[in-house]
Amino acid sequence: MLNIVKTLTYSYHLLKYNFQNRFHNQTSPFLPLTLTPAIMLKFKFLGKKQISPKSFSEQSEGFLLLSIGKLLFTLKNAIGYMTARVKALGLLSGGLDSILATELIRKRGIKVVAFNVKTPFCIPKKNGTSEAVQAANQLKVPLKVVSVEKDYLRMLRNPKFGYGKNMNPCIDCKIFMIKKAKKYAREIGADFIFTGEVLGERPKSQHYPALRLIETEAGLKGKLLRPLSAKLLPETVAEKKGLVDRAQLLGIEGRSRKPQLQLAREFGITRYPSPAGGCLLTCEEYSKKLRDLLAHKKRVSKGDIDLLRVGRHFRFGKNKIIVGRNEGENKFLTEHKSPKDCFFELPDIVGPTTLLQGPKTKRAVELAAQMTAYYSDAEIAEVKVNYGRKTLSESLTVVIPEKADVEKLRVGYVKN
Repeated sequence: MLNIVKTLTYSYHLLKYNFQNRFHNQTSPFLPLTLTPAIMLKFKFLGKKQISPKSFSEQSEGFLLLSIGKLLFTLKNAIGYMTARVKALGLLSGGLDSILATELIRKRGIKVVAFNVKTPFCIPKKNGTSEAVQAANQLKVPLKVVSVEKDYLRMLRNPKFGYGKNMNPCIDCKIFMIKKAKKYAREIGADFIFTGEVLGERPKSQHYPALRLIETEAGLKGKLLRPLSAKLLPETVAEKKGLVDRAQLLGIEGRSRKPQLQLAREFGITRYPSPAGGCLLTCEEYSKKLRDLLAHKKRVSKGDIDLLRVGRHFRFGKNKIIVGRNEGENKFLTEHKSPKDCFFELPDIVGPTTLLQGPKTKRAVELAAQMTAYYSDAEIAEVKVNYGRKTLSESLTVVIPEKADVEKLRVGYVKN
């Protein structure tokens, strides 16, 4: 279909050029040669008798204009027929690579639907709008967002291909997302799936063997298109079928972002996030907290995950103690505590809000109160701390602990 469209386009422009020459009383030696294939093709489509170059050259300028109009109509119908039949589903994280891949495919005349998987570990934005939503709005493409929790946590506990530097299961994560996209692609009748992956950009998940592994494990071997690096990778089914022209795809490779930035300028794309990453699983401190949570709790709730984002975390056997670091975190801890949690505050001194999870033993309560006092503005050795489940109905006086005693309870603490 692409070849037919290209032929029609070429013929139309030659026809228009020669008509303009004729309109201005100029003679083109290529007139019969260029007009004959196009007009014969037009007459074949209309089921009429073919005409010869000689008879055609004797027609009026009005007939030439009519021929141009009908050929243009045929061309537009052909393009419309092609683009109406081709639909692609693109994974859109909201990062620059996925934005460029989406725009590259969209500019090929293909209908694009964007797809985003929202995990519990996406870094939230201050305005509450995700990068994927912002990117879809900028590109003016429809976006399907799928939220996952239980399935993702199940994968995260024991990723088949392991973790990266921290708790980031990059290969398993990509496989997980592509499988979700594959399911949705079937629902909407998409002809192929594409991603913004760039060969060699990420050491864990975007080297050549990893790219091949990911598409195979996701059940899309030879079917997953990576438009930004397509010319460096084997031809996909979509390219072989002519759904997308391989010659119009790119061959970007490596960790430099210069080619992407240049392409963004060409596309007129001005809004995109920095390459720092949008996943909490790549953060060392967060990964320590998550690792501790998974080690001590079999059934993890969304509330447990949300609490990992805030406060200082301490571990005392079966107990977890979370101490707020500022007014916003103090408020968050108060609003997100479960009915079984105790919370602690100082009545007369500026200080943090602290949560105590797990068995409420005498020693656990005392430690939570000491942590609250330690991170307060108290300048005296002994401090009164109020605590309780629903209200701060109980109190005790504790001695402020030493720094070493506090640090050895911190989640992720490593003894020197």
